[in-house]
Amino acid sequence: MRILFKNAKLITMNAVREIIEGDLLVDGSIIVAVGGVIEQPADQVIDLRGDLLIPGLIQTHIHLCQTLFRGQADDLELLDWLKLRIWPLEGGHDPESLSDSALLGIGELFLGGTTTIVDMETVHHTEYAFEAILSTGLRALSGKVMMDDCNKDIPPSLQETTEASLQESVDLYEKYHGKGNGRLEVAFTPRFVISCTDTLLKEVSRYSREKNAFVHTHASENQSEIQVVESTRGMRNIIYLDKVGLTGPKLILAHCIWLDEAEKEILIQSKTRISHCPSSNLKLASGIAPIPEMIKRGAEISLGADGAPCNNNLDAFREMRHAALIQKPLHGPTIMPAQKVFELATLGGARAIGHEQDLGSLEVGKKADLAVVSLQGLHTWPNEHVDVFSQLVYQATSSDVRLTMVDGQIVMRDRQLLTIDVPRLKESSTRSLKRVIRALV
Repeated sequence: MRILFKNAKLITMNAVREIIEGDLLVDGSIIVAVGGVIEQPADQVIDLRGDLLIPGLIQTHIHLCQTLFRGQADDLELLDWLKLRIWPLEGGHDPESLSDSALLGIGELFLGGTTTIVDMETVHHTEYAFEAILSTGLRALSGKVMMDDCNKDIPPSLQETTEASLQESVDLYEKYHGKGNGRLEVAFTPRFVISCTDTLLKEVSRYSREKNAFVHTHASENQSEIQVVESTRGMRNIIYLDKVGLTGPKLILAHCIWLDEAEKEILIQSKTRISHCPSSNLKLASGIAPIPEMIKRGAEISLGADGAPCNNNLDAFREMRHAALIQKPLHGPTIMPAQKVFELATLGGARAIGHEQDLGSLEVGKKADLAVVSLQGLHTWPNEHVDVFSQLVYQATSSDVRLTMVDGQIVMRDRQLLTIDVPRLKESSTRSLKRVIRALV
């Protein structure tokens, strides 16, 4: 299938950050021509009439398994949020509820122009989330959550042995890694240090090296979390992760708010990937990550919404806006300029998952992962003589996205999801939530 987009404003994010008026041609899953008037034959022609054509947005920390629980754990700090609400709810998942949760999240992501995520599922039934990813067309690096430290805070429904956690993770990797024309990649995803044993984390490090696989986990999100790590490991989070061999370019760490100087240096020197989740950090009152300093020092930064219960939406446009705004009272109005923030949501995400050669920008030879953003609303008007990156970061919202394409497949057009049966999903997810909550009583 050859699809020609005509009359677009192309936000290329190429090496010189060109903004080009013109056309873009997709052949199969690849971009084959960018800019100017393209006269080549196409099976489908879409006239964008001046709308923005942007690279698909990439979010590097998401929990699809939690979308079903939106609004079920508000106004709590992290550890209470986990122990009192999220862990019991996750433990109540069955295959159908996990599939529904993943589909809800994927639909929301497509409606907001997100084409790729780094995802962390729950302990059980992970294959049902993987099947949802494959059936809808999403691009994802995902994995089964691992939490083998069976202390009193972890409900029996989430408890697992070290051996079972490792074996299931390896089995999922062997079965699903590279499926869907390479759209689904599998990572090892231990939840965080305080829910994992030393043995598990050391084995995850070994498996990651053997398979050249990514590891995705949380670190230094909350001061109480850090106190627990120090009391059980005798050292701070990042120091410990480095000691067990996990730091490096194959580690994606969500949050990294509370870092001392030694930890910052480890993350920078090791090129560990940091996923900044500003909305989640604000809502859980976790803090504000030192992102401007880390960027200045060469750290690898990208953006993520985290999960719906600690954010209430999976909107990349809100994450960009928050990422820019929360730093300004601390560092001045020129810190985190809009173009830099948009880069974090595109090229930064591509670098985080090792796909900077085929994702993150609109260039010939790259994957056809893209979104169309309309600037016709009153909240984006006048739309001339305005910096386009400021429009995207400070003005646009997810509802301005009118088309999303992943791997050359249009998955959303004119606010209609094309790979998800929305009426059926609404009915099924309503039943699933009632079933999970009823099981907790």
